[in-house]
Amino acid sequence: MPLTRYSAETFGVLTICLVALLILLGLVCIGYSFYLHSRVLRQGFIQLSYFTGPWIIRITFILFAIWWGFGEITRLNFLRRQGRVLNALNLKWQENICKCYIVSNLGFAEPCLFLTLVFLLRAPLQNIDTGILSRKWNGKTAGYVLLYCFPLSVLQLILILIGPDLHKERRELPPYFTRTATRVMENSDSIALCTYPLLNTILLGVFATVMSVYLFWLGRRILNLVINKGLQKRVYTLILSVSSFLPLRVLLLGLSVLSKPEQFVFEVLAFSAFVVLLCCVGVCICMLICCPVVDCIALGNLLDVEGRSDDQNDAAVSLIGNQNHLVSSPERNSRNGSISFRTFEKDGTAATGALVELSLTSSFMDSKSKQETE
Repeated sequence: MPLTRYSAETFGVLTICLVALLILLGLVCIGYSFYLHSRVLRQGFIQLSYFTGPWIIRITFILFAIWWGFGEITRLNFLRRQGRVLNALNLKWQENICKCYIVSNLGFAEPCLFLTLVFLLRAPLQNIDTGILSRKWNGKTAGYVLLYCFPLSVLQLILILIGPDLHKERRELPPYFTRTATRVMENSDSIALCTYPLLNTILLGVFATVMSVYLFWLGRRILNLVINKGLQKRVYTLILSVSSFLPLRVLLLGLSVLSKPEQFVFEVLAFSAFVVLLCCVGVCICMLICCPVVDCIALGNLLDVEGRSDDQNDAAVSLIGNQNHLVSSPERNSRNGSISFRTFEKDGTAATGALVELSLTSSFMDSKSKQETE
């Protein structure tokens, strides 16, 4: 079934709108992350420093997601139609943009996204002194993500560069193994439509398989340390979504070689692969960034209220002590929010870190319910 102009415009507009929503969500999360970090520094909430530790890596994850979203827009056949932005470029440049898209998204943005996710999940399992609380942790983690992604980016680039020569030497090799773009005629105008080379997709599939297996193993370790049912649901949702959506995207990209880019089936498969990964990224942002940041802000408000009430109690006790000519040193009541940090300060093990990195909801709600009952 040939791809009509209306269908191409529909898929293109939907893709741009979904990317815009992803960018909006990311910018909101970045704003909240900066707000929480500045508030912890300004008000001196030492207890919350553990949870704000990976704030730079969280923002980096969002930036990688935005990068990926812009790359998906450059791939759109919608922009290559007559009268669109990329139609003004000649065929060679249109084909080069398709090659850059493969290297940028399949070789850099997507691997960096999931490597960053892995480091965020591993953070609570690391030693506290050398982990999140270390000042160098964010910089080291960003360096490791780029270092581990570099080989995959180079391999994707090599496959793109040697693709034409490989097809010339091995005539029996179908062109869809190395083809990054297809030239088609539209209204006496020749344009280049992006495709997904099967060799590059296979390389991404190997990476997806390794990531899925490792995330299952990592999720099992985290679940062994989580005792709250709400937090367990978050971990299950995160691990299952990543481990299922990433291989599904690779499968859809692999099936796209069975149709031509000017056909409706190809556009459906490409758009479905985009939506699958978009949902996966959205779930990761909500589980690893939005929820912890919102919970931290709520707990910070509770600590702020508790601190003001403790100051008032101290003032009252001091006034009574002065009147009775007694010197008293009342011990602060450390109920409510601070109780959730006691175990962490006592033994400093990574196990307690795993209980609090993904969420603070359980400790916050428990303390709030105690206040209401009292």
